[in-house]
Amino acid sequence: MTRRVVITGIGVRTPGGLGTKAFWSLLSEGRTATRRISRFDPSPFRSRIAGEVDFDAEAEGFSPREVRRMDRATQFAVACTRDAVADSGLETTALDPARVGVSLGSAVASATSLEREYLVLSDSGRQWLVDDGFLSPHMADYLSPGVMPAEVAWSVGAEGPVTMVSDGCTSGLDAVGHGVQLIREGTVDVVLAGASDTPVSPIVVACFDAIKATTPRNDDPEHASRPFDGSRNGFVLAEGAAMFVLEEYEAARARGAQIYAEVGGFATRCNAYHMTGLKTDGREMAEAIRAALDEARLDRTAVDYVNAHGSGTKQNDRHETAALKRSLGAHAYDVPVSSIKSMVGHSLGAIGSIEIAACALAIKTNVVPPTANLHTPDPECDLDYVPLTARDKQVDTVLSVGSGFGGFQSAMVLHRPEVAA
Repeated sequence: MTRRVVITGIGVRTPGGLGTKAFWSLLSEGRTATRRISRFDPSPFRSRIAGEVDFDAEAEGFSPREVRRMDRATQFAVACTRDAVADSGLETTALDPARVGVSLGSAVASATSLEREYLVLSDSGRQWLVDDGFLSPHMADYLSPGVMPAEVAWSVGAEGPVTMVSDGCTSGLDAVGHGVQLIREGTVDVVLAGASDTPVSPIVVACFDAIKATTPRNDDPEHASRPFDGSRNGFVLAEGAAMFVLEEYEAARARGAQIYAEVGGFATRCNAYHMTGLKTDGREMAEAIRAALDEARLDRTAVDYVNAHGSGTKQNDRHETAALKRSLGAHAYDVPVSSIKSMVGHSLGAIGSIEIAACALAIKTNVVPPTANLHTPDPECDLDYVPLTARDKQVDTVLSVGSGFGGFQSAMVLHRPEVAA
C-alpha cells in the first residue's frame, strides 16, 4: 500500500509577509508587496522594481558568524525550516535522524554572495586578474548549491537523504515532489522540503533585462505585476522562501498533528523544445496535470481551485490557459484560477513552494486568493481568474502548476485527507 504524505508545518518568508499569518493576510486581502528595488541602486536597469523581503538576520536569531557563512537564500531556508518545525509540533530530537530527509529547491542558489564576492575580488570589476588575498573563506560554500540543504539538515539534525533540486522556476514544486516520493517509498518518515531564492541582485536583474522578461513599469510598482491582464508586459522579480514538514499520514495522525493538506499527486514534464519558448497548445503542462490527477486518483472535476503559474508574460499566460483547457476540459471554465505572483512577484525557484503554502492555506481557510491588478483581461485568457478580490469557497482539492525556463512543466495536487479516505 502506498504511504500517504501530508503537510503538518509551514514556514514562509515573502515580500510583505514574514511568517504564515502575515503572508496569508496579504494574499487574502489582495494587497501587493512589489516596490522599487532598495537593496542596490537600480537606476541603470530597464526594470527597477521587485518583491523584496524585509528580512533582518539578527532579529531572526542568526549570529554574525552564521550571517557571514550563509548566503541570504540559505538564511531564508533555515529561518523557514525553524518556523515549519515549530508549527508542526514535531520533536526532531526524538526522531531517528537517519529517517529524516531534506529536499530543497533553488534556481540561482547563492548568486547574491557570489556576485558580492566577485565585486570584492575584482575591485568592482576594475581588475581582470583578481586578488585571492581578498577571497572569502566561505567562497566554497557559495559555489556549491548543495551547501544550502546541508545547512537546513544541520539545523534539524537530519541524517537521511539531503537533496538540492535546481531546475529553474519549477524547483519549488519539484523539491516538494521529491520529498513526497522519499516518504512514499519508505526511505524516510519526515522530510523538510521547500525552496528558497534571493535573486534580487544586479547580475540577475541584468540577465532578465537582456531578454526583456521583466516589466519596465517602474512608475507604478504596486500594480506592475498583471497576470492575465491585457496590459501586462513582463513579470516582477522577487525573493522569498517556503519550507514544509512532510510526514507519513498515519504517523502524523497518531501524534495528533494538525494537517494542512495531503499531497495527492505530483508530476513533471519537459517540452524538449526551447530554453525560454513555449508551445502554444500547452500539451506538456496538460500532461503533467493529467498525471498528477491520476496519481491522486481524482477526476479533473474534483479540482476546486487552480493556483496558476501566472507569471504575467503573454507567452506564459496564454500557454497556461491552453494547458488548463486541454487537461480539465469544460471544468476549466467552472473552476477559479488565480496567480499570487500578482501580489508577491516571481521568486524564481522559490515561488513553487510559496504557492504550495498558499494552496495549503486556501484549503485550511476555504478562501481562494485573488489575482491582483487584473482589470482588463486578455481576450485569449478567458477563464475565471478571480480578479482583485479573494473569494469564499469550499476548497477541498487544489491544483498548483509551474512552468520554467528549459521547458519544465510541473503540477501538484493537494487535498484534504478526507478526500482520499
